Amino acid sequence: MSDFILANEPAIRILGFVSVLSLMAVWETLATRRHQTIKRLLRWPANLAIVVLGTLAIRLLFPLAAVGAAIYASEQGWGLLNLVSIPGWVTVVLAIIALDLAIYFQHRIFHAVPWFWRLHRMHHADLEFDVTTGLRFHPLEIVLSMAIKMAVVVLVGAPALAVVVFEVLLNASSLFNHGNVRLPQRVDRWLRLLLVTPDMHRVHHSAIQRETDSNFGFSVSWWDRLFGTYRAQPEKGHLGMTIGIEDFRTERDLRLDQMLIQPFRRTKKWVRHSE
Repeated sequence: MSDFILANEPAIRILGFVSVLSLMAVWETLATRRHQTIKRLLRWPANLAIVVLGTLAIRLLFPLAAVGAAIYASEQGWGLLNLVSIPGWVTVVLAIIALDLAIYFQHRIFHAVPWFWRLHRMHHADLEFDVTTGLRFHPLEIVLSMAIKMAVVVLVGAPALAVVVFEVLLNASSLFNHGNVRLPQRVDRWLRLLLVTPDMHRVHHSAIQRETDSNFGFSVSWWDRLFGTYRAQPEKGHLGMTIGIEDFRTERDLRLDQMLIQPFRRTKKWVRHSE
């Protein structure tokens, strides 16, 4: 099974991406959580185009990316999990957990360090919150994130299978938890004991900084609860909260060219947005 997954990695990634994106887009249409004042036609082309640019940047700079790093580390015997003798499936599970924890702390760092925030704020500058917001990351952030991920893969000694599974799950989780979808409150309450739900992650996209600095997890909700960054609900409610960043609130800011130069634009309060 693992050989099949590794041999068909590109197809699995593309199939997973297209399937989850399509499912969430239909779900958003059938069970919308928040009414959107800015239509998809104004936002989606740039949000989808930025994915293409980020993917091209990764393939150009890191042809084998994190999977290649995992294979090389395994061949060299590098990394913590390559130094111990445990069943293969346990190694995969531990590696996935370690990678998810690393992504959580990376996310917090990208909020705390001014220059990293300049890159990451493009993700938060979307004026609506839906499935394509989960794709909206600056290519420079994508490249930096991949370099960090490769370093973590080598340090942990994550097997290649774990890296593929983790990246597919992370991508699917990002699409899901950015969905503008309505879940029954009881379902959301129980589901977020394990996973990051759209209502949980939407708080993170609030224009209020203390809410933005919460709910950093992408996949599981454990890390926010464990490290004290969990916030259950936005102060103004999900229908009353403002999405985005104070300094980037025009439709012009949603254009692809403006998204690409946004990290280099000075604003009144460029380090962090205000409450």
